Amino acid sequence: MPSLESRVPPPAVVLVIGVFMWLLSRAAPSLHFDVPARNWLAVVLVLAGFLTGISGVVTFLRAKTTVDPTKPRASSLVTWGVYAISRNPMYLGGLTMLLGWAIFLLNGLTFLFLPVYVLYINRFQIAPEERALTSLFGETYVAYQARARRWL
Repeated sequence: MPSLESRVPPPAVVLVIGVFMWLLSRAAPSLHFDVPARNWLAVVLVLAGFLTGISGVVTFLRAKTTVDPTKPRASSLVTWGVYAISRNPMYLGGLTMLLGWAIFLLNGLTFLFLPVYVLYINRFQIAPEERALTSLFGETYVAYQARARRWL
């Protein structure tokens, strides 16, 4: 389905999956389990995810390159800051926020959406970006891929 590649903004994917998680938590049996300090843990994860994603955006802005993930093109290869740890901190931030949301909802079924997010982002966002970056930066990008992990 190349028609979906880089078409849906990842924040919208996070929002849609978050809504589906909420709907499922209301419609399905709770499969209740206890998480100590659940609300605090959820808040910390959502904030950590948000800050991780924002740090990726800020780093891109400082490098004067595009932050629009629906058009995978770049004026420079960013490998410093949070990008020294993860090639995709914005997507990692989205995943971390969804994990916090799943913990807050306290329904085991909502955790099934986490791999859905990863699979979708890997296929329809990261794969086209990696092709574009390899085309633009060649061996420099390949060397960066060897140094920094895709997610974490």
